[in-house]
Amino acid sequence: MLVPPPEPAPLDVAEQVADVDGGVDSITEKAESVGDAVDNSDAEEGDELESEEEETPIRRSLPVWSTLGSMDPSTGHVVLVTLNSRGAGIERVELTERKPNGRLKYRRVDVRSGYLGYLALDRQSTELGALVNVVGPGTPAAVAKSSDSSVAPGLQPGDLITELNGVAITNAASMQDYLATTKPNEEIELVVQRETGGESTQLAFTTTLSEHPLDLLRLSDVGGVDEVLGNQSRLSGLMTVGRIGRKEILPGQRSLLGESDPTELVWEIVDQADDDSLDSIAYRVSLTNAEMKAAGGKRVALARSYRVTPGSFVIDMDVQLDNQSDESQELAYRLEGVNGVTLEGWWYSNKISPNWGGSAARDIVYRTPAEGHALVSGYGLLKSARKESVPDDQTLFAPDSAPAAKQLQYIGVDAQYFTVAYLPSESETLDGSFRRASATIVADPELVPNNQERAVNTSFYLDSSVVEVPPGSAIRQSLRMFAGPKRPDLLASYGLDECIYYGWFSIPARWLGHLLHGLSGVGNYAIAIVLLTLIVRGCMFPLSRKAAVNAQRMQELAPELKKITEKYKDDMEGRLRAQRELQKRVGFNPMAGCLPMFLQLPIFIGLYRTLSVDIELRQEAFMSSIPWASNLAAPDMTSYWGDWLWDYLSGRGTGWLGPYFNLLPLLVVVLFLAQQKMFMPPATDEQTAMTQKMMNYMTLVMGLFFFRVPAGLCIYFITSSLWGIGERIIVKRTLPKTPHFDKSVLDGVVVADNTAGKQAASPVNGQPSAGGNTWGDKLRERLNPEPPTKSLPRDRKRPAGGKKRS
Repeated sequence: MLVPPPEPAPLDVAEQVADVDGGVDSITEKAESVGDAVDNSDAEEGDELESEEEETPIRRSLPVWSTLGSMDPSTGHVVLVTLNSRGAGIERVELTERKPNGRLKYRRVDVRSGYLGYLALDRQSTELGALVNVVGPGTPAAVAKSSDSSVAPGLQPGDLITELNGVAITNAASMQDYLATTKPNEEIELVVQRETGGESTQLAFTTTLSEHPLDLLRLSDVGGVDEVLGNQSRLSGLMTVGRIGRKEILPGQRSLLGESDPTELVWEIVDQADDDSLDSIAYRVSLTNAEMKAAGGKRVALARSYRVTPGSFVIDMDVQLDNQSDESQELAYRLEGVNGVTLEGWWYSNKISPNWGGSAARDIVYRTPAEGHALVSGYGLLKSARKESVPDDQTLFAPDSAPAAKQLQYIGVDAQYFTVAYLPSESETLDGSFRRASATIVADPELVPNNQERAVNTSFYLDSSVVEVPPGSAIRQSLRMFAGPKRPDLLASYGLDECIYYGWFSIPARWLGHLLHGLSGVGNYAIAIVLLTLIVRGCMFPLSRKAAVNAQRMQELAPELKKITEKYKDDMEGRLRAQRELQKRVGFNPMAGCLPMFLQLPIFIGLYRTLSVDIELRQEAFMSSIPWASNLAAPDMTSYWGDWLWDYLSGRGTGWLGPYFNLLPLLVVVLFLAQQKMFMPPATDEQTAMTQKMMNYMTLVMGLFFFRVPAGLCIYFITSSLWGIGERIIVKRTLPKTPHFDKSVLDGVVVADNTAGKQAASPVNGQPSAGGNTWGDKLRERLNPEPPTKSLPRDRKRPAGGKKRS
């Protein structure tokens, strides 16, 4: 969107800076007025250079951290956003939504220690303490009470933490090590050094630690144990100049301006909301003629703003590129995507992908009218980046793409249970706003270890349309960033519902998901899973009984089939023909036992998909009174054995079993073996015995793959297996005690007649049995017609005029 030059009206610069209610328009006016003050067309060249030198220390000074939103539930905010003025990007997004009981709804699953708050600690090793750079509202650090009543509550940026509970803190690492030994709701004492009026004062605070909120966006170097080698730390949503005249950023590159790249400069905070609202902030940075000369351009300014709303997972963003020179310029900007989306559980999660190549922990999703909803696997991007002839980005649409391919409706990074995506603002669309979109990785592809490729850091970038911008005008775009959970109703309200992918049989999966949520009213999702499994298996009991009856009939036919096999040992065609004749004679249809299984398959797979995708299972405990199996969307993690077990067994991603011993998968395998023991008929020959033994071995091997299955799925398998065993016992008692086939039928004296649902007998040379009139019999007869029977020599007729041989 092109913003025309403002009306020429004199306005003092100080008055413009004081205006904080003008939104994007005020940002435009500030950038233009400051630019005019620095780049006056009547000024001498020496004055211009002097002004440029005055700006350099500001833009290359230490960054300033700011926050939007709050962790305090009384504010109504559900996100806490930390921003960094170096690049004016997003450093961290924490989800702070609460449950009715006051606990955080979305917590980190890999951390169980206490949480003081994200303080953006200075990670340079010192002997003085841990330097605080930011304090998020509502965090335990922000509400810490001082022992001195004259000191306001809360830590402040610039405080140096020197002690925690009497333990000396020398740097950020030692502080993190100590906090790892704490627990939520634990009260701790802090000693800090604070500079006040040029003097250093020692202050003591006490506060109560909380649980760790989920940091949906975070820097890779503070990602925790789930992070992998090779991923790079980079802020989210960075903005730079993408094109000046005919020069633009080449594929695989990030900057057009070298050391003066705006993503590396410290931006000025030109507008920040009052402390009471904590909901908006604006940044601006100017690039001088000297800095733009290397790229063939002249002075420009970049401005942007962020805004959050209580109760919303959306961050409103406005970006603007101003032409501050005295002549028109062809300009475009580049807007980077998000980085460091949570990797939680990437080594065990079972993310479903619509692509044959599978998915990673972080995938690029986007939607255009031309392609609909599409997914680009992060694993595929990494494989492409490892090829020297292929740049480390994949074009989603280019300037020469069809118009429908460039009408972007959303683009983002998709994880197992969360999505972060750019959307158009409520009042605008993104049609024609961007000429290029590309998916990329933010990692060194050669450093990412094998078998951990699924955890690669994946992102994207957007290049705006090229616009001829007159002097004093600007390119401006408003858009939103959704950063929240993959709840169906929530995603549907933003048009992101296709980010929840169930795969095949999605209709029964969605129905079963609604039923599961209804059953969760019992107060425990583990019990709800048990009830759901019992309801589904109970509804399919008639089909299961029919399959059991068919299996019993098949067992009665086993001796006759064995006789046929021995008789036609070397004649496959004759053996099949004899088996068909037997089945037709006795009125047995082998397809009758398979049909119930085909009908059950969509329901079983749908239930499996529901339990794999549903975010409501995340951090729902097996029992709230015990810490074991505290997350039904993850393995039960009975005991940690990663410290002493071999890496090829216990490594995250590299090991077969993972870093935890899990109890529930072992119960699943034991029950599977018990079912096979009960359901399989006794082996009648050596070949059958070998087959059954191989099936037992396959079950044990399957246990290796099931060892990292989420606890909720294990509860489903255990319940289903127990039901199957009980069902087998009940059905066995209800089966007919008398044989299904009359001996005369098996001997071929008579043919079975199943008319009207009962078995009767008719002579062999009478009418064909009703069993041969079923659709299965007719289908087999069409596919494998009986060969015509040759007439006996005595029945053959002599040709006309022929003579009998002597």
